[in-house]
Amino acid sequence: MDTTIKIDSQTRDKLSALAQARNMTMRALIEEFAATALTPEQLRERAARTDTFLQAEFGHTISDSEAGSLRERMRQAQSARHTHATETTDGRDPGA
Repeated sequence: MDTTIKIDSQTRDKLSALAQARNMTMRALIEEFAATALTPEQLRERAARTDTFLQAEFGHTISDSEAGSLRERMRQAQSARHTHATETTDGRDPGA
């Protein structure tokens, strides 16, 4: 069954550009996102499985402090990657 999702025109235009860049329809883009994005519950389950694996395989339990530090390092890496991707696709020279 089809449905309509109401979004503002700026969001619609961005989704359209993203879909076009991937050579797909907006419908396919949204379906792909829905199929691959994890819900909060799925994220908690994945974290619990990871904790269990690390404890079983390496005898290590990640503390809340370590988890926070790792999350911050991942945010920094993602930000750097996004910045680099933007610089290399918008015509600016990333080496300049």
